[in-house]
Amino acid sequence: MKATLNVLSVVTGGLGIALSPLASADFLSDSKANLGLRNFYFNNDNRDGSAAPSKTEEWGQAFMLNYQSGFTDSTVGFGLDAVGMLGIILDSSAARHVGSSMIPTDDGKALDNWARGGATAKARFAKSEARYGYLRPNLPILVSNDGRLLPQSFEGGQVTSKDIDNLTLTGGQLQHTTGRGSSDRSGLAAAGGTRESNKFNYAGADYQVTKDLMVQYYYANLEDYYQQHFAGLMHVLPLGDFGSLKTDLRYFKTTSDGKNSSVAGRAEGYKIGGYTKNGSGEIDNNTWSAAFIYSLGGHAITAGYQQVSDDSNFAQLNQGGLANKGEGGSSLYLYTDRTVQTFIQAGERTAFAQYAYDFAALGVPGLKASVMYLKGEHILTASGNDASEWERDISLDYVVQSGTFKNVGFGWRNGVSRSEVARDQDQNRVFVSYSIPLM
Repeated sequence: MKATLNVLSVVTGGLGIALSPLASADFLSDSKANLGLRNFYFNNDNRDGSAAPSKTEEWGQAFMLNYQSGFTDSTVGFGLDAVGMLGIILDSSAARHVGSSMIPTDDGKALDNWARGGATAKARFAKSEARYGYLRPNLPILVSNDGRLLPQSFEGGQVTSKDIDNLTLTGGQLQHTTGRGSSDRSGLAAAGGTRESNKFNYAGADYQVTKDLMVQYYYANLEDYYQQHFAGLMHVLPLGDFGSLKTDLRYFKTTSDGKNSSVAGRAEGYKIGGYTKNGSGEIDNNTWSAAFIYSLGGHAITAGYQQVSDDSNFAQLNQGGLANKGEGGSSLYLYTDRTVQTFIQAGERTAFAQYAYDFAALGVPGLKASVMYLKGEHILTASGNDASEWERDISLDYVVQSGTFKNVGFGWRNGVSRSEVARDQDQNRVFVSYSIPLM
């Protein structure tokens, strides 16, 4: 990892030298920029419990300016990416802002507007690329959340190599994050942890064995919280006129690291929330899932099962326990990470099924819909009783295909959750998005 960071420091230190008039030709000519617009309405209605909030309801507009340079024309090509984001409130109130995961809070109220940005220095050699600065990883061991007005982002370095045919190698280190409902950066933690870690190391490989079979392995270490191993397999079986069958197998093994391994360290706040064996707060979890997706024409039917082991909840990065950081909310590489719940409680066994349809098969390209149902049981609780929960989700998306409003996207998410370990919730999200090319 130290060697990786040395390479990345060369990127930032050598960028200015590399940009001579001749070398900068590809840097400029291959540059791209666009302005992303996102209008987002969020409504989460808590259907039981007397504590605030009874309802969180807000509406906002986002502007996201993205610039991506090309690479200098040299043996090692250098480049620079940048992003600037602005969020503006269209509707909120003190009462309806309580519990918000979308808009930062100032003195108990939603901020009228907030902004943030970042830059990424990059270098390319052959089919390898190093990046340092603003990052939004999308990996089995870490998925940047994009479920609100502005996306979650991270700071650190990452190297990706595709120099070996059919093999993608990825490694990096992250130090900070800015949550989806915040303009401030924070350190890193597991859900329920109250102390920050500033070192998340990871490495992994995706190997395309054949055009229909891919295997994956990743390792991650959040210092003083956990170590995690992931193994995955995806296979598509062509069935000719009868469509195809995709098999998706995932396995995570997560164990304690550093201070989370000791009673004293957990007392400091390096712990995981929820049920743990003997109430220790120690991370110790195995989670596996199997999903099968049958596709025919515009139809896709998914059926699957996920099992979480008994000693603690499933663990990945989630800064929700860090006070006053606005960092709550994360995405997980799990089929059960849904509109409302994640189904990752200790001991939980979840069966799920989904039906999706692409209306392009009926001559309406750009229109897609799906409905999903999940039922989780055998959730362990401190009282010793097993608990259960269920969720039903509806998803509808449409992208205009032609005319004045071509590429404008519309989306609706509706989730209904009933749980014995969390508040019953009805949630709706409505969003409109559009990207304007600038260069």
